[in-house]
Amino acid sequence: MPRYIAFLRAINVGGHTVTMDKLRSLFEALGFANVQTFIASGNVIFDSPSRQPDDLERKIERHLKAALGYEVATFLRTPAELSEVAKCAPFGEGVPQAGHTLYVSFLKTSVDDAATLRVYALQTDVDRLHISGRELYWLRQGGSADSKLTGASLERALRAPATARNITTVRKLAAKCAA
Repeated sequence: MPRYIAFLRAINVGGHTVTMDKLRSLFEALGFANVQTFIASGNVIFDSPSRQPDDLERKIERHLKAALGYEVATFLRTPAELSEVAKCAPFGEGVPQAGHTLYVSFLKTSVDDAATLRVYALQTDVDRLHISGRELYWLRQGGSADSKLTGASLERALRAPATARNITTVRKLAAKCAA
């Protein structure tokens, strides 16, 4: 049975608190097997007989909206896809260095040329950006106070929803799914 990793937007941020037990039970109610959560930021590993990730995303989103009362954008990746994301080094090996943070924003689809130009126009000496497939990599060099970028400003440039994770979380999750 295929395994998927769901990256959920709006879980345990902005006043939307969901326990990991509740999140697991919501995924189990959809008939998914071997459901596991990974840290409390909306990462869910599960098995499903479906081989249609787009259909699964919509099914999960409808179910979570009905159960939680608000939209929860869902971004699915397979373990192989997540492994590639974790290995990607758009800013060179050994990044991020101390004091810097590398985020990966997960998107529903690849970014078109116009959105790519809008995103790259946001780069500064502090913030470096790279788009690869359905992921946007953001290297913030320095602390959050040094950056003018936010997830919301990136979504406006993309004109699409996204959800971001620290590269450390992505790599740990990829390793967990490879085991």
